[in-house]
Amino acid sequence: MAIVIHDATIVTVDDSDTVLHGGAVAVEGSRIAAIGPSAQVLAAYPDAERIDGSGRAVLPGFANTHTHLVLTIARGIYEDLSPPNKPPFTGGLAPLPLPPLEPEEATAMCELGALEALRSGTTLLLEDAVDIARTIEPLIATGLRFLFCERAWDKAKGSIGDQGGFVADAALGRSGIERIRQLHARRHGAAGGRIAVGVAAWAPDMCSPELLRELRQLQQELDAVATIHLNQIWGEVAAVEAARGCLPTEYLDRAGFLNDRLIAAHCRCMAPREEAILGRHRASVAFNSCIAARRGLSPHIGDLEAAGCTITVGTDNMAEDMVEATRTGLFMERVRRNDGRSPTPEEALRWATRNGYRAMGVADGGVLAPGNKADLILVDLHQAHLVPVLRAVSAFVHQGQARDVSSVMVDGRWLMRDGMVLTMNEAQVVATAQSVARRAWKRWYEARPDLMRLPGFDCG
Repeated sequence: MAIVIHDATIVTVDDSDTVLHGGAVAVEGSRIAAIGPSAQVLAAYPDAERIDGSGRAVLPGFANTHTHLVLTIARGIYEDLSPPNKPPFTGGLAPLPLPPLEPEEATAMCELGALEALRSGTTLLLEDAVDIARTIEPLIATGLRFLFCERAWDKAKGSIGDQGGFVADAALGRSGIERIRQLHARRHGAAGGRIAVGVAAWAPDMCSPELLRELRQLQQELDAVATIHLNQIWGEVAAVEAARGCLPTEYLDRAGFLNDRLIAAHCRCMAPREEAILGRHRASVAFNSCIAARRGLSPHIGDLEAAGCTITVGTDNMAEDMVEATRTGLFMERVRRNDGRSPTPEEALRWATRNGYRAMGVADGGVLAPGNKADLILVDLHQAHLVPVLRAVSAFVHQGQARDVSSVMVDGRWLMRDGMVLTMNEAQVVATAQSVARRAWKRWYEARPDLMRLPGFDCG
C-alpha cells in the first residue's frame, strides 16, 4: 500500500531549495512516488494510507559522513582531553587510552550510537572502524542505511600525531586490506542494497606511500567510496612534514590517493595550497563541527568549497546528533567568516543531507523528489522553540533539537514512528550501554591504576 503524508511543509532540498507548504509526499515501496499539493497527491492515490502532516515538516534524512559508533564509550571524557594545538605535540587524540572491549561490549556501544543517530533523524551513516564484522549484524538490523569503511594502516607503532618517526609494518597493512576485501565480499549490497562497504586509510601519518597506492587500487577495483582522516590535528601535520618533507594533502596527492570519490574527514589544520589540491581532485570534506569546536579548531569551509570540494557533515566521536552538528557547522563558519548571513541555513542543511548522500555514492537520495529513495524524516514544528514557524528551514537549523524528529523512514520503512523507535529495544540498548561502559572503565582502572582520573568520574 502506498503512503501519503499530506498537509505538511515539504522541504525538498532540491536545486532551488523548494519548500512546499500544505504539500504531500507519496511513497510506494522504497521510493518517493510523487510530491505536490495535498489535494492533487491524495486524489492520485485514493487507496493510500493517509498520514496527517499538519504542523510537521518532511525533510530528507541526515547523512553522517564520518563517525565511530563504538566511541560512545568515551562520552563525557574525550571531549575535554584534546591534544595540543601548539608544540610540543603528543601522539594520539587523548592522553587517556580507551578500555579494551569484548565483541559484545563493542556491539552494545555501537547500538547506543545507532540509536542516537536514528532519534536525531539520521538515515545514512559512514562508519569508519576496525574489525567492523564483529559489530555489524545489530547495526544492519536497525534499518539504517550504512557505508561501512574498514580501516587499514601500516605504521608499526604509535597513533595519529606521534612524532617518533615512521616504521612500516607490511604485514599490518596487508591485514587491513584483507579485512576490507572480506567485508566487501560478504556485506556489500546487503539488505537490498541498503549496506555498502568502502575503503578507509587511517591517516596520512599512519600510512606508507606504498599502502596508500594499494588502497587506491583496491578502491578502484571494488568501485567503492574511500575515506581518510586528513589534517585532523597539528601533530599529524608535523609528523608528516618530518617523515615525508611535505604537508599531509601534498603527500596524499603525490601518492595518488586523492580522487573525487574520497571523503576527507576534518581538514581543519590545512594550508591554502592544500585546500586547492583537495578541491582540484573534487574530493568531499566531512565537516565534523562539534568535535572541531571542542578541539578549538576550525576548517576553512568556505575556502574548501570555493576550491571545488563538496562539503558534508559528520559527528565523529562521542555523539551522533546531526541536528546539533549541522547548527554548529553553520555557527562556526559564520564566526570564521565574520559574516552573520553566510552560510545560510539552507546551505547548511544541504551539506548535511543532499551532499552527504552524494558523497557516499547514493545519488538518488538526500533530496525529496519522485523516483528518489524514500529516506525521510518528520519534524514536529509545534514546539515552543520553533513557533512561530515562518521559515521552517531557518527555524529548524537555528533552533531545532533532536527530539523534534518524530518519525524516520528508510527505504519506505518506518524505523521510528511518532516518537517510538520500532527497530530497536530502546530501553534495553540504553541500559546495556550504561552497564557496559561502567564495567569496562572500572576494569580498566583496576588494571591500570596509573591512568589519569578526571573530575567527577564515576564508574562504580
